[in-house]
Amino acid sequence: MPEKITTAEQRAQFLDKFDNFLFDCDGVLWVGKEVVPGINSAMAEIRKRGKRAFFVTNNSTKSRDSFVEKFAGFGIDAKVEEFFTSAFATATYLKNVVKFPADKKVYIVGMSGIKEELAAVGIRSFGAGEDSGLLDDEPVPDDPEVGAVVFGLDTQINFKKYQKAFAYLYRNPDCHFILTNSDTTFPNHGTIMPGCGSMVMPLITALNRQPDVILGKPAQNMMQAIFAQYDLDPKRTCMIGDRLDTDIDFGRQGGLETLRHKRRRAVIARKQDSAHLLR
Repeated sequence: MPEKITTAEQRAQFLDKFDNFLFDCDGVLWVGKEVVPGINSAMAEIRKRGKRAFFVTNNSTKSRDSFVEKFAGFGIDAKVEEFFTSAFATATYLKNVVKFPADKKVYIVGMSGIKEELAAVGIRSFGAGEDSGLLDDEPVPDDPEVGAVVFGLDTQINFKKYQKAFAYLYRNPDCHFILTNSDTTFPNHGTIMPGCGSMVMPLITALNRQPDVILGKPAQNMMQAIFAQYDLDPKRTCMIGDRLDTDIDFGRQGGLETLRHKRRRAVIARKQDSAHLLR
């Protein structure tokens, strides 16, 4: 059964049990523009005890460098290599799994985070902000260099972006179709907004085609990358998040114990019980 952590003794036992902590970000470390009270001291305590922290987020709108800057603004010390975003996962997937050819490029429906992470691994891309605000009805010209369409959260989504993504995928069945994450909603200043998984549905419906791969929690691509790169022991690693359908399921599928943060309350669950956490 899930346990609530309420006493100092329980907190100490919890910290002693693990060497590595995977943190979700929005809703756990901060809400909107406000850092969650106590996070800075909690991070300091983890570092002091010699534990390792990694930050795993489905947010593809920012690059890892941008997240380092955001953390610094909250007073949280973090290094680039401690971040695993869905944009970074997309870049590493194309480079290391797909072996994306140098003579091909990626069309992005999304924001700057994806573009920056692709550039960091030497992959050419276009779209994203370049097509924001364009609503003309001109046909999309053929472009044989397009080898993949990456769809991420895009707060400036428009018909032109759908039109281009559709054209590249429809005309070339070998063009990779990659979704950065399947979140149907995302938190924003205390409310929720339509997420990447909702935005992509018109494209899926029009093409009658599912994405070739979905990167981001709860899919295990990021988990495999984290464990491969840092050789972590699953039995000594805990996933900390606030959403059952992404964060907690991500940890459960990866064989980890999980800690669910709910505002100022948290519950720890054995991996087999994580789907039944109580609010």
